[in-house]
Amino acid sequence: MGRLPVPNILSEPAEMGSGSRPLRLGVDLIGAASAAGPPLLFGLRLWASVCLSLYVAFWLQLDNAFWAGTTAALVCQPHLGASLRKGWYRMIGTLVGAVAIVAVTACFPQQRAPFLVALALWAAICAFSATLLRNFASYAAALAGFTAAIIASDQLGATGGPNGDAFMLAITRVSEICIGIVSAGVVLAGTDFGAAPRRLARLIAALSAEIAARSTDTLVQGGSPPSQTQSVRRDLLRRAIALDPVMDEAIGESSRLRYHSPVLHAAIHGLFSALAGWRAVAERLARLPYSSARQEADLVLEHVPQELQSASPHGEPARWMADPVRLQQRCDAAVRALIALPASTPSLRLLCDRTAQVLAGMSGALEGLALLVVDPDRAGPPGGRIRIHVPDWLPAAVNAARAFVTICAVALFWIVTAWPSGALAITFAAITVILFAPRADAAYATAMQFMAGTALAAALAAVMAFAVLPGVETFEGFSAAIGLYLVPVGALMAQPWRQAMFTAMVANFVPLLAPTNQMSYDTVTFYNSALAIVVGCGAAAFAFRLLPPLSPALRTRRLLALTLRDARRLATGPVPPSTDDWEARICARLAVLPEEAEALQRAQVLAALSVGSETIRLRRLAAGEDLDEALQAFAQGDTATATARLARLDHRLASVVGNAPAASDALRARASVLAIAEALSQHDAFFRAEARP
Repeated sequence: MGRLPVPNILSEPAEMGSGSRPLRLGVDLIGAASAAGPPLLFGLRLWASVCLSLYVAFWLQLDNAFWAGTTAALVCQPHLGASLRKGWYRMIGTLVGAVAIVAVTACFPQQRAPFLVALALWAAICAFSATLLRNFASYAAALAGFTAAIIASDQLGATGGPNGDAFMLAITRVSEICIGIVSAGVVLAGTDFGAAPRRLARLIAALSAEIAARSTDTLVQGGSPPSQTQSVRRDLLRRAIALDPVMDEAIGESSRLRYHSPVLHAAIHGLFSALAGWRAVAERLARLPYSSARQEADLVLEHVPQELQSASPHGEPARWMADPVRLQQRCDAAVRALIALPASTPSLRLLCDRTAQVLAGMSGALEGLALLVVDPDRAGPPGGRIRIHVPDWLPAAVNAARAFVTICAVALFWIVTAWPSGALAITFAAITVILFAPRADAAYATAMQFMAGTALAAALAAVMAFAVLPGVETFEGFSAAIGLYLVPVGALMAQPWRQAMFTAMVANFVPLLAPTNQMSYDTVTFYNSALAIVVGCGAAAFAFRLLPPLSPALRTRRLLALTLRDARRLATGPVPPSTDDWEARICARLAVLPEEAEALQRAQVLAALSVGSETIRLRRLAAGEDLDEALQAFAQGDTATATARLARLDHRLASVVGNAPAASDALRARASVLAIAEALSQHDAFFRAEARP
């Protein structure tokens, strides 16, 4: 009997590979199951929220209990903080919309045309506000608009004239919506402990550590070509902008964070300020001869905390989260040392002051980080208030005009055709045209996805209403039946792919099904209502195509022109009390720059931010005819004359010698002159351009 062949693992890789396929398949299946877990859990939470809200509304015998279920579906978000925050703002928007429609009804009783025009005007105001505001505040403004449309559709009926029952309808609808909000909040709070504050802390720590590491590396290298750092700053700027919605989620999970929300806003603005300071340092070192740059950078580095100098290029967020208080103290001490550091040249003074600006920005970020991970009560009462800066009024005006025209057009179509479900079409046209208005150039595509999702929801709701529910007699059976739809679609909604379509499938399923205590299976009524909902969404999508939002290129040009105009007004207008308001205004424009904006255009906005800040400092430190002429020339777009007058001002300031405070102020003013002159030289075409939006 011969010996059995033994496989050689070195000479037969194919056999070994085939043997490992089951192992790889098992690993892949485990990974897929792990990835599908959170979305599936969200689908279960969504289903439980809708069922709970419908049960309470049925128990209270409310007229249209489906609005409670619809609200619960809309409020549910994959993250606890987003859901709670959205629910809070939804409640505010609902109350405002209810009060508004009651007031409109009181002004135009039994007057169809003025009532519908007033409704369209209110929708336009809400679309305007939703565009100006951000995140969940924007959603609250949108909700105030379509809550009014929902209540209006109930009292308009099939004839199109207000019946005068707005007050009672408003109370009923607000009650139903609040039931949905509370039900979703109870389910989510009981099943999700929230992680938004920790996630925000990790993001702030990672950004702060990387900005500190990169900016310090610029000093260690003694300068590098600006092109090597511009792309890095652009990426970091985008990441800083993306912190805003995460901050809203964190505030939604904690009442203490809500109380200290100005600290978190200051932390994000600190990151913007640090990026602007780093830009000034990089530009100054790049213009110096290497030996001079190396010497001045070494002097500055002596006062930069060692923890920042030894940081890795990608930052060390874990170390920043471990002890943010100590790092903040080190940064504050370094800021004081750099500001007090004697400097013999304007160049060195500029490097010291702008490095101090970077560290001060880091200190603000660390203050927010300490609030998140150390002790929420350590910050004490909030030390400031949140100011709203409008980057550009025109996109909001365009969205308002579109909402007004859309609702008027659908209302006119209803009146002409005498369509019994025309009021419902107005409601969903208002919902779609207001809700997606802030999406800018993505609004049309999002509205089309929403309409497609609504059509799919109508088809599946028909199957549920006429094939499944007639055989169900108990609420438990009803809940199990709708769970077959809500759980998988909710899980798909939690995925990043085609969220608008799956959101429509979730949000519109309950109003399409329109469950009541005593279910009615009228096919004509169902298909008429379904058609009205789809037509309303389609009318809004068509409106986005007919009256499109401003293009990304036009929005970018307008934001640049508005920034330049404000910088010129800053040169000749009253001196602001501090640079905070100016920096917040420009940061608001940076936050809304389209993704399609070029790197040069983002750099121009940052340059304008630096020029404005330096102008404010210069006007406090120096005065005289040379400064007035320089700033006047800058305000007129004459950069050559402005640069020449700044050179004369620098020559005059250089004659101030001695150790007196006047000499120190003169040197700091010369540093500001140098920073402005370099920015004008680098972005000459931008600062010479016509500042006409």
